[in-house]
Amino acid sequence: MVIADLLGVAKMAAITLNEHGHISHWDDTAAELFGVGAPRALGRPPAALLRLPSEHRGAFEPETFGHVWCGSCTLPRVDTGEPAEVAWWVYPIDRAPGERGVSVLALAADLYRLRRNGISITVGDLLLSPPEGPAPARRPATRLLRVEPALAAPSGDGDGAAETFTGRLAGLLPALDPAAAEKITSRVAGLGCPAVALGLTVRLPVVPHAGGPPAVPAPRPAAQARRRRSAGGDVPAAWEPLAYLGEAGAQIGSSLDHLHAARTLAQVIVPRLADFAAVELLERVVADSAPPADDVDETTPMRRVAVAHNDDHGRWDDAVREGEPLFLPSGTPFVQAMRTGRPVHIRRVGPGQAARLAIAFGNPELRGLFAGRALLVVPLIARGRVLGTFKLLRKPDRPGFGDLELAMVDELARRAALCIDNGRLYRREVQVAEKLQRSMLPDDPPEVAGARVRYRYRPAEQAAQVGGDWFDAIPLPGCRLGLVVGDVMGHGLTAAAIMGQMRTAVRTLAAEDMRPDRVLRQLDGLARRLGEDYLATCLYAVYDPVERRCTFANAGHVPPVLVSPAGESRVLDVPPGVPIGVGGEPFRTMEVDVEDGSRLVLCTDGLLERRDRDVEEGLERLRGLLAGASGDLDGACDDLLAALAAHTPADDIALVAVGCDGIPKDEAAAWELAPEPNSVPWIRAQVAARLAGWGLHALTDTAQLLVSELVTNALVHGAGALGVRLIKGRTLVCEVHDDGHDLPHLRYAEATDESGRGLQLVGHFAARWGTHRTAAGKIVWFEQRLPR
Repeated sequence: MVIADLLGVAKMAAITLNEHGHISHWDDTAAELFGVGAPRALGRPPAALLRLPSEHRGAFEPETFGHVWCGSCTLPRVDTGEPAEVAWWVYPIDRAPGERGVSVLALAADLYRLRRNGISITVGDLLLSPPEGPAPARRPATRLLRVEPALAAPSGDGDGAAETFTGRLAGLLPALDPAAAEKITSRVAGLGCPAVALGLTVRLPVVPHAGGPPAVPAPRPAAQARRRRSAGGDVPAAWEPLAYLGEAGAQIGSSLDHLHAARTLAQVIVPRLADFAAVELLERVVADSAPPADDVDETTPMRRVAVAHNDDHGRWDDAVREGEPLFLPSGTPFVQAMRTGRPVHIRRVGPGQAARLAIAFGNPELRGLFAGRALLVVPLIARGRVLGTFKLLRKPDRPGFGDLELAMVDELARRAALCIDNGRLYRREVQVAEKLQRSMLPDDPPEVAGARVRYRYRPAEQAAQVGGDWFDAIPLPGCRLGLVVGDVMGHGLTAAAIMGQMRTAVRTLAAEDMRPDRVLRQLDGLARRLGEDYLATCLYAVYDPVERRCTFANAGHVPPVLVSPAGESRVLDVPPGVPIGVGGEPFRTMEVDVEDGSRLVLCTDGLLERRDRDVEEGLERLRGLLAGASGDLDGACDDLLAALAAHTPADDIALVAVGCDGIPKDEAAAWELAPEPNSVPWIRAQVAARLAGWGLHALTDTAQLLVSELVTNALVHGAGALGVRLIKGRTLVCEVHDDGHDLPHLRYAEATDESGRGLQLVGHFAARWGTHRTAAGKIVWFEQRLPR
């Protein structure tokens, strides 16, 4: 009998997201399923509340994903951390540009409950079996082997089942106006209503024959039999184990989660090959803290990660729990199988063996469940290392495992062990890649005079897809600040390693205080010497808070945005340049005057480029968002990420915001000196007077001594014009410049030497000192710490 309005009934949670991708509706079923109530869930993005797998987070981003998605995943409950198997049906809801309201509807169901208790059925409004309550005490005639989320075909006019579903769906939605609710239900019905694909076994009774002698069918020609098989008709019984192994192997290997593979192994075995299955892995494998142990004994910690059975409800559940830690006694078949690498098959468990096994399971009351059953313990071994074991039990009315079944279990064990180990290694690779990338990026913004620096970094939310975006803020001599943002082409560990090398190279070159174009030229030469894969875009800028000027050089990177104190924003027309590693083209420098109170924003293209817009559109939207924004850099960075970045970005995002406050003009002084010996006492007096005006009397004697030494060196060893500049920032900075190109170097004078002690004094009394070349000559500088 075919009934058009036949519906399956399952308890489902309805979750809606608003136009910002934040949760706007969270019902009681969602609170029960995920272990968190509505007060904590509302207003948060799903990825921040639930530990969704990285490969599924994009489904909750309609601007990123853009189409309906159904699937399943295992994630920990928020309250207890216990794993929950969840089936998802996620629908994007179309909105007009700028329209507020529901942007995503996510329906969720407890997949474990569906598999365990089955699907209730209604015909119209008539409920044939209750959707809630305990499983029946008798053994069910139908056992669900597989429950997978699916989508029913989009409904047409007059589809009674779809109309019934949309009516029920409207009751799950929050209080919306009728037009908004109709829009959502119509959207779901047009994309396909939630459905499940079931794999089940049904026991058939043995019925005696009634009637006359059976008719003997005419023999079928071999060619006709082959045609029937090729057309999807009869399947020979000998092929059934192969079909089962193929389907079971596909389910076990359907996820990169090693714990999910272990749970799937237990589920596909029951009841086809056994009535009870438990998978236990080494604690090292579960936690992925170290490679699996070479040897296993009673001191090796293990954890039961999966249990499946078709016994009566509650018979195993309370006594054999998932997630339970174990220490297996060395004399048990479980340790024997892991030590020898061979399965242990006990055709019938005797009373004494049952008692010992029950104690090994941690519950002596289980001996009644072991007695009289066939037991098979199979080790899980991959790449020569033991990962754990899984044990199978058959009910007393079933025979022991035959040769064919032992071969099938062995094949499943090999596949499952390899999937578990691959998942473990994949997870470790992701963790190592993330740690590597985090270690190569700066921690806290530097505290510098005349500027405030804030930055944000958001990696691509794709498994094992670390990228090569980097950023840095480098304090330079003279209270200047070097800013760099770059993007290595490609993803993965190679891109992250190249990024680390380039960031180190930029810091080293910036310390030489080169012009930005020369820094990029040196970096380009280094990249070409290292290899063909060293390609990157890079923007390097130097902000001088005393001169109130910013100097830029660009290597194929997106241009920065400058916001004036009045709130006017503009994209700076920096020379585009070619990427680092290409070579053959010069880099050019551009200077821009920067007013005090301006803000400078640099970013990578991951912030600007998305599926629905290109870089140019994103850059114009960035400029528009910065126009008139507040001067709070932290708030501005967060607002830009919320407006421009997806919650699951396809590319890394680096964002650097600089508040160009400048150093007050009365906190900097400069003097030009005549190249004559009497300039030394004169500059000493000028320095003393300026420090007295700043209230830095405690620094006067040391500053006069060090200035005298550097000016004397410039008179003796330098050439051309001579000058001194004093800056009161976070430290006292003194610079002495001349037109000579020979840099001084520190040497140690002997007791009888008449010279060579000037830089020794500077190195001893100054907090820091250094030298660097300029376009006209050189600068020798030192710093003194300001008194508290």
